[in-house]
Amino acid sequence: MRAGHHRLAIVSAERIRDELDRLVMVPVPSVGLWFVVDTGLAEEFLPELPGLALEQDPVHRHKDVLAHTLAVVDKTRPDRLLRLAALFHDVASPGHGRSPRGRDVPPPRGGRRAHDAPAYGGVAVPNEDVDIVVRLVELHLRFHTYRLGWTDKAVRRYVRDAGPLLDRLNELTRCDCTTRKRRQGPPPRRRMDELERRIAELRELEALDALRPDLDGTAVMALLGVPPGRVVGDALDFLMELRMDEGPLGEEEAGRRLDAWWSARQSS
Repeated sequence: MRAGHHRLAIVSAERIRDELDRLVMVPVPSVGLWFVVDTGLAEEFLPELPGLALEQDPVHRHKDVLAHTLAVVDKTRPDRLLRLAALFHDVASPGHGRSPRGRDVPPPRGGRRAHDAPAYGGVAVPNEDVDIVVRLVELHLRFHTYRLGWTDKAVRRYVRDAGPLLDRLNELTRCDCTTRKRRQGPPPRRRMDELERRIAELRELEALDALRPDLDGTAVMALLGVPPGRVVGDALDFLMELRMDEGPLGEEEAGRRLDAWWSARQSS
């Protein structure tokens, strides 16, 4: 395999994708992932993976980012997209062409980067799968600001932005945290426990999983006497920010706030 791995070029991207999907779904994926790296096979369809072995980082217990990455993959439950997100979580920062460790990440053969294309190296990946993996990778970084303290607004925004991916996101973040050494402040696992506890507490007080403004578009148009258009969208954005900042206000209070916003907008 070390001598002939270049012949993988004759294999379709769809077949490579299917084999990678099978590989990440076995009980201990790191065994197979180490194998494709050690034999050079990964260079043919996922060159960023062996590249992680060159990255040294004192934050991790491991000597390189690859060892940390595969440890995170092993810790996640056998959910295909969750494990793919774990595999890619340190490859490149979403929206940038640089690794979180500062290394330039060139576009791989046959496609663009994982965070901006439906093809990753030689792996053909459906757009909807890419969207989910990218979102998980992007949002898992947000947790690292939690040690600074989050308001209820920040917790609501975290839940809203994660949407149906919240459970996967929390698991990815927790698995990433539990492979890290303790630095300053509370251990990451304890901070993750605290975040999940605050999410649960807010869920008991309000409909956290279905965050919406207190008034809908029809109510906004009736209250302001305006037709459908940009004004309605701006009003709903204003009401949504109130919802994020202060929690549910009720229709009456939301109406009063909207009247004040509309008066200020007209006068300016």
